[in-house]
Amino acid sequence: MDGVPEADSGTPSGLPGFVTLTSGSAADPAADIPSSGRILGQLLFIAAALVLLVTVGATVATSRLAEHEAINDAANTADLLARSVVTPALTDSLVDADPAAIASLDQAVRRSVLPNNIVRVKVWRPDGTVVYADDHRLIGRTFVLDVEQQETLSSPQTRAEVSDLSRAENEFERLQGRLLEVYRPVWTPDGHQLMFEVYGDYAPVEARAAELRRGLAGLLVSTVLLLVTLMAPLLWRLVTRLRSASRQREALLQRAVDASEEERRRIAVNLHDGPVQELVASAYAVAGAAERADSRGEAEVARAVRAAEGSVRGTVGSLRSLLVDLYPASLAAAGLTQAVTDLAAPLRSRGIDVEVSVPEGLAETLDPVDQRLIYRTARECLRNVATHSQAGWAQVSVRVEPDQVVLDVVDDGVGFDVPMTLRALEAGHLGLRSLIDTAHSRGATLEVASAPDAGTHWRLAVPLRTGGPTP
Repeated sequence: MDGVPEADSGTPSGLPGFVTLTSGSAADPAADIPSSGRILGQLLFIAAALVLLVTVGATVATSRLAEHEAINDAANTADLLARSVVTPALTDSLVDADPAAIASLDQAVRRSVLPNNIVRVKVWRPDGTVVYADDHRLIGRTFVLDVEQQETLSSPQTRAEVSDLSRAENEFERLQGRLLEVYRPVWTPDGHQLMFEVYGDYAPVEARAAELRRGLAGLLVSTVLLLVTLMAPLLWRLVTRLRSASRQREALLQRAVDASEEERRRIAVNLHDGPVQELVASAYAVAGAAERADSRGEAEVARAVRAAEGSVRGTVGSLRSLLVDLYPASLAAAGLTQAVTDLAAPLRSRGIDVEVSVPEGLAETLDPVDQRLIYRTARECLRNVATHSQAGWAQVSVRVEPDQVVLDVVDDGVGFDVPMTLRALEAGHLGLRSLIDTAHSRGATLEVASAPDAGTHWRLAVPLRTGGPTP
């Protein structure tokens, strides 16, 4: 039971917000089974999302893989060109930028190096001076070697990477787009160390990545289509079986409700035709015995017999109330509207003014179980009004909303302090406990608002069942 008041503008003036005894959200109604078309649509949506997600991941992965392969290929190509073309064309005089040595190397570079998708060729001295470049504007210029270039010379190795064209040495390559840069040490015949550097075209990387993406996309799409083709019939069959099982479960539940209703009716009939009639006959017999005792002047015996008669008649009254609880005749015969209206009669006989507002046609809106829940709630609330509230006025109203039917029972009685007394009331009040459990099982919401000398407001909200009332 929730103990946190919730503000609600529907409470009468002077009452605090409702306290929720049980909430419809606490129930566990069976979820609607989606249609086969919806399942298939969701499957296709998931498949499309999966293709998109994997395609994005594959694009990144293939780009990196293609770039990695291209860098390795560029490094291998640069090594081959350095050994087979550049090193044989090097002379010791190139270190001093001899024009003849530059011309000889330039001829070899243009004949055998540049045709291999090479955009730029440079040969450096360890001090950062360019002693050769296919763009002669760079020859003789000195730049600061970066850390990687210095490490390549100090620890001979081949380095390949995507070039950073923001450096000063690359002012003539910036218009070429992305380039692959490879550099490695070379040596003149006398052992002078130089650095051979080439810049390769990045276009092969993009071509290789596109090729990998096409191959992967074909494999991916065919795999997803095969998966959808295999899963669609299985999901279709599963949904069909679930819907069939749901219909069977609903039929079993309906049989259980019908059997319960029939059993309640049978018990009520047996009680009425058996024990109640026998007790009524006993009451008449005891009343006759009391009259005979009076006629013989046995007043004391007559009083005792009349006390017994009163007890028997009280038992008959209790049994008849139980019969109404088990199977309210007016609810079964005349419907919920008449049954709730009949509940007001005992209160009016006690001088309590009761207003009843229940729309006609509720039997077409609510199934029998929910009708009994509303009836029992109204009966229990009015019983509390008659027994505890000391009220002079009460109101019972039922209204139909788009998604629920709401019962309100309001009185102007003494009320009670909800936070202090509700737990004790629930613990010792079987009728209230039963109402809470029944409302909970039906997914209904039961609330109460009350305060000392401000009256009481009970509210029951019963959700309308999908598909209409139970036949």
